[in-house]
Amino acid sequence: MNILLTVLLAGLTMVGPLAIDTYLPSFPAIAQTFDASPMAIQQTLSLFLFCFAFMMLFYGTLSDSFGRRPVILWSLALYVLASVGAALAPTFGVLLACRVVQGLSSGAGSVVGRAIVQDRFSGAAAQKILANVMMVFGLAPAIAPILGGWLQVSFGWRAIFWFLTAFGLVMIAAVYRALPESLPVQQRHPFHFGAIARNYWKVVCHRQFLLLSVAVGMAFGGFALYIGSAAYFIMNILHLPETAFAWLFIPLISGMVIGSALASKFAHRYAQSTQIWISYALMAAAAIANVAYNYVFAAEVPWAVLPLFLYSFALAISMPPMTLIALNHFPNNSGLASSMQSFIQMILFALVSGLLAPLLFDSAYHLACGVLACLTVSLIAWGIAQQNKEFSANT
Repeated sequence: MNILLTVLLAGLTMVGPLAIDTYLPSFPAIAQTFDASPMAIQQTLSLFLFCFAFMMLFYGTLSDSFGRRPVILWSLALYVLASVGAALAPTFGVLLACRVVQGLSSGAGSVVGRAIVQDRFSGAAAQKILANVMMVFGLAPAIAPILGGWLQVSFGWRAIFWFLTAFGLVMIAAVYRALPESLPVQQRHPFHFGAIARNYWKVVCHRQFLLLSVAVGMAFGGFALYIGSAAYFIMNILHLPETAFAWLFIPLISGMVIGSALASKFAHRYAQSTQIWISYALMAAAAIANVAYNYVFAAEVPWAVLPLFLYSFALAISMPPMTLIALNHFPNNSGLASSMQSFIQMILFALVSGLLAPLLFDSAYHLACGVLACLTVSLIAWGIAQQNKEFSANT
């Protein structure tokens, strides 16, 4: 049963990353179709990410009031409609609008999935499930751009959105048949705006929760920087074709998958703070090595991507314990807390990939320095949170 739940939750978490990564190889083709500039095409990613982050504020709260299953099913239905619209888009404006709707509808699985884990598990068992979900979900960003590249070459960019439509329909069927409701009616919170606003304010004012969410989001920002720069990193810096995105995404995602597998094993063996400090040491080593290599040498495979493997490996070890430490501050509002945590992390992802990446993706060295800067901010946030006695008591 836990295996089926892990696969289902991982599939739901894949919805957003597939919508982000699968169409990256098609940036030049979409620009050519609509005679749009590279910066305009970048906005199809940036607006998606901002809308993705914005709706994460509400999915957890809605699921606390109306149940986990209905929120997931309705969001998936809207996602499918938006994907069909993108596949048929006659103008760039229509495509951009459909990307906005995709962003608004694709985050429910990742937010509500965390709440489902909190509903059904606790402690090390919850950390193990989250790590396993990350391990399976990590396949999506690895496969997506590779698949997208071949779909682009074989059928054109519209085929990518038909693929996203099909994936959404598969997830609707899987959730409807195999994902039971995990939040009983008697445990749901009435949907009263005043009470919800007070709960949000309580979360926003919790210093440790915010610091931990920023720490995870900024550490993941190093990952986001290369996601947002993927098309330009592969084609302009490494001078590879649109079918060669595996050179970037396989190191990134294999590191994430292997690190998640180890995080699952570590859940019962090591203190959460120990795992997190070790992961920071490894991420720092990877980021510094990346800066040093790109300062001395011109970027080329495989050397330009090996530090990214180590970085994502270390990041995956830290994410499950940091996520749970933050959520454990609000055991009675796990959906709302998951929403706020996801919102903070995705806003940071959107800012890094949508605004910072275009400023840096002209140079491999600049990208490497960006990763190191994101990690430094993350480490500062974690260090400040670690100093608080209330936080220490929860670790």
